[in-house]
Amino acid sequence: MDHLLFYLSWILIVIGSLFACIGGIGLLRFPDFFSRQHAAGITDTLGAGSLLLGLMIQGGPTLVTVKLLMVFVFLLITSPVATHAIAQAAKKSGLKPKLTPSIHREK
Repeated sequence: MDHLLFYLSWILIVIGSLFACIGGIGLLRFPDFFSRQHAAGITDTLGAGSLLLGLMIQGGPTLVTVKLLMVFVFLLITSPVATHAIAQAAKKSGLKPKLTPSIHREK
């Protein structure tokens, strides 16, 4: 059972790290603010969440796990709300999404 928990925790840590790297690539490659915001918001929640779950499994039933759980719940609540608030502020300030020709063709 210890080996299963060990491998499961490392799988979650690797998945979280991959999501974080993919989010960083998305921040560099996407064309406009809203696309970059989407990449950052999704991968932030999934990447950090997977990392924290992997660390909770590694920590076992200790006070460290309780603290990591509190950080995880805080992240799940604040990250999507902050992403939405920043996108709404950008929209209200007049920032428009960049339309790509393959999706929105002029008629």
